[in-house]
Amino acid sequence: MTFRISTSQSSHAIKKEERAILPILPSKEQQGFTWSPGLKTVLDIGSTKITCFVGQGLKNGGLRVLSWGWRRSEGISSGAIVDVLQLERVIRATVGDAERKISRRIKDVTVNLACGNPRSYHIDAFTTPNGREVNEEDIRDLYGQACHNALEPRRQIVHALPLGFNIDDSITVLNPCGQRCEKLMGKFHIIDAQTNAFQTLNAVLQKAELRIVGMLSNPIASGLAVLDHDERDLGATVVDMGAGTTTLAVFARGRVLYTRHIRIGGHHITRDIAQSLSIPIDMAERLKTLYGMAHASANDAFIPIALPLPHHNIVRQITRADLVRAIAPRVEETLEMLRYELDEAGLGRPAEGRVVLTGGGALLNGIDLVTAEILNRPVQIRSPMNIRGLPESSHPSIWTGFSTASGQLAWAVGAKDHFCLSEKNTAPQGIAWRITNLLKRKT
Repeated sequence: MTFRISTSQSSHAIKKEERAILPILPSKEQQGFTWSPGLKTVLDIGSTKITCFVGQGLKNGGLRVLSWGWRRSEGISSGAIVDVLQLERVIRATVGDAERKISRRIKDVTVNLACGNPRSYHIDAFTTPNGREVNEEDIRDLYGQACHNALEPRRQIVHALPLGFNIDDSITVLNPCGQRCEKLMGKFHIIDAQTNAFQTLNAVLQKAELRIVGMLSNPIASGLAVLDHDERDLGATVVDMGAGTTTLAVFARGRVLYTRHIRIGGHHITRDIAQSLSIPIDMAERLKTLYGMAHASANDAFIPIALPLPHHNIVRQITRADLVRAIAPRVEETLEMLRYELDEAGLGRPAEGRVVLTGGGALLNGIDLVTAEILNRPVQIRSPMNIRGLPESSHPSIWTGFSTASGQLAWAVGAKDHFCLSEKNTAPQGIAWRITNLLKRKT
């Protein structure tokens, strides 16, 4: 089903309950994953905060965080590492907080991918069974072809996710094993990043005495946290509005079709406020949180805001209209960029469904209405809905800021098996594998 609303009707089409933040714990059927046993540790390195979760899967399909740590970020700007020493120090402190809560040493972590200018694109690979049954060796061959064709100098493949397999240019299936065909095509979603950025991140974690055992693209993580099984199947777009970046992920047919990172986020709005009103960053952030609006209203000019000037015993008076004039242009710019990315992706119906907003930037008043108007789609704001034990549970409004870490935990405890080929179906991607495949292509 495709959902659409006209621009003129968007402010009325979004029901009040849809604009609420909805922390829901789904049933196992709603979530659609099977969890592996044991504790897993994830590390979300964001532009505002660095979060460490230690958790596990529950029998009802939900997740539980047993230990956590989070600190204000240092050494990160718009997802990029700008100060290695500062970042290492904060990571050590964050992980140390989580370790003390469970009295256990943390060594292995699943980390998020935000640095290295990630890219998202599709690659097709072909093989010819010539009428015999398709087997796991064929799948392994298609996977190897896709990874080899995607290799580029100075870029690292992070995900090669199967989207489906075409049998003799007609039937599309998720698992072709056992099918008889003359020709088999596999379509793969590739996400890669700059090798230098990946190596820098790995070096920082090694200095912090941590080992990367898994990596997950930010927008995929956010989607796992806020969508249920049906939404991932029918089609939905997740927009995570972070401090340094805004990401989107399009889900359909139970797969991730497209992701995108835009290096604009809530901190850019804060800086716009600070520059427009000539006030410190901390005061601008407080104004945005308490009085900020994503769009103008008729009453803005009549709502006064008192600004105590630092180092002075005077109070400056502004109106909410002054604040909105600093906020609205950046919000519109970000959403216009998102609309452009969705249109350029050429995904058709899957990208035309519901939009789910999450992340700290989704707490800006009126952001859902502006998003619905610019993207011309129904919009909801959600926090992670498959997890218990989040930090500051008495203030559920901040849970939107833990969507990435929550999705990482879902990935680490079992969701990965739903989106990726099993380990036995994937060939190693070290230098020996690359040389072997290069020689095959030349013979």
